Amino acid sequence: MGFRSFVWTAVSYQLKDRLKLSPSASQFVFSVAYFPWSIKPLYGILSDCIPIRGRKRLPYLIIATVLSVLPWLILGLKASLGRSMGLLMIFLTTQNIGSAMADVVIDAMIAEAGRFERAAFTGDLQSMSWFSMALGGICGNLLGGYALKNLQIPTIFLLFSAFPTIQLLSCGLVKEDSVGTKNFPGLANLERSHNGGISDADISTVKKHSFTTSRRKKSHKSRKKRTIVTSRSENLAKDGSSVAWWFQSLKSALYSLCKTFVQPDILRPMAWFFLAHITIPNLSTVMFYYQTECLHLEASFLGTARVVGWLGLMVGTFTYNHYLKCMKLRRTLMLAHVLLATSKLFDVVLVSRSNLAFGISDNLMVLGGSALSDAINQLKLMPFLILSGKLCPPGIEGTLFALFMSINNLGTTLGSFLGATVASALNISSGSFDNLLLGIIIQVIGIFIPIGFLFLIPKETTGIST
Repeated sequence: MGFRSFVWTAVSYQLKDRLKLSPSASQFVFSVAYFPWSIKPLYGILSDCIPIRGRKRLPYLIIATVLSVLPWLILGLKASLGRSMGLLMIFLTTQNIGSAMADVVIDAMIAEAGRFERAAFTGDLQSMSWFSMALGGICGNLLGGYALKNLQIPTIFLLFSAFPTIQLLSCGLVKEDSVGTKNFPGLANLERSHNGGISDADISTVKKHSFTTSRRKKSHKSRKKRTIVTSRSENLAKDGSSVAWWFQSLKSALYSLCKTFVQPDILRPMAWFFLAHITIPNLSTVMFYYQTECLHLEASFLGTARVVGWLGLMVGTFTYNHYLKCMKLRRTLMLAHVLLATSKLFDVVLVSRSNLAFGISDNLMVLGGSALSDAINQLKLMPFLILSGKLCPPGIEGTLFALFMSINNLGTTLGSFLGATVASALNISSGSFDNLLLGIIIQVIGIFIPIGFLFLIPKETTGIST
């Protein structure tokens, strides 16, 4: 998951240099491609309620991995397909469906492992998971810039396909027990209903009587034929029972999820976090175009800037855990948005070229802005994670938390659409960045809007778990 930055840096250059797309068009492609991350609960509900060949995790992990590896293989082997915006968007969206599904399934496997092992093991496994992703992100950003300088983009796609291929092979090491009728008590009830409420003793009596009669009146051949027909009927009834149970389980899970989510204590805070994303136009792709075309920053340096961003994220996490977690969430979120608006001064100074008057290089401005922005965004994310954990009622924690994260992802996607709309309305295009400063000002105004709706956040809630 972390190493995905290796190939997505190449995607950014593919859209800019090979397809010659405008910043707003590139932003649109990324927004569509990342939409599958906004429907993560769907993957969780499907894997929970509809086992495949008696298993709930492994088949979905295999399907997800295949969806992750095929698009990169195809784009790497057939470079001409990557020169079509529509086809490339389909491949990228398919790849994200696989990645998002795998993310959900692996989270569920970690949660299940925690239930069956000692409590300390759960924390170790989660820490290992996050550390692995962070390490992959750092390596992916560093190597991605180097690869772009020395390799063709289709070759990078082909190289990256090796990683989901390794994941696919590792599925052979996953041990999962088959889910039987005992795991689905409703299935047993449905099977009994297909027998019309006849008890096992009655069925045994009927079968015995039928067998005796057939010996008197029928030959061995006719008895064998009837046995085959009966067996087929029973199999059809059992298959029908399974489908009915899976449908009922899926319907029940969706109903419980929706009923829980619409409760005011949950709906109001989630509405604020959603609003905090959709009111801020995301201009990251526009800034990428500006940094590469006007500032002529190399891919290797931009990869280094992202590594600095990862370090900033770690600093933000440390700062929150040690200094801000006792603060009320309303105050923390207000502080985060004020600081986020302040951090945009780096972009204002960079685009207006005011930094050169003070002898500050563009590289230093980009590095400082990346670190500060990611650190502040983490101050905003931590309250979201903590509040989400507090709001989840027992029994459906996993699915509801996935829904919360999907709302967060959907807000980010819509913010990207808004950014593409702003860039298009201001006629910001490749080689034409005259109105970029105005776009950043609009972005700053959008950052302050959610502060007026902080009453949606519980008043006395802090970052300390209760």
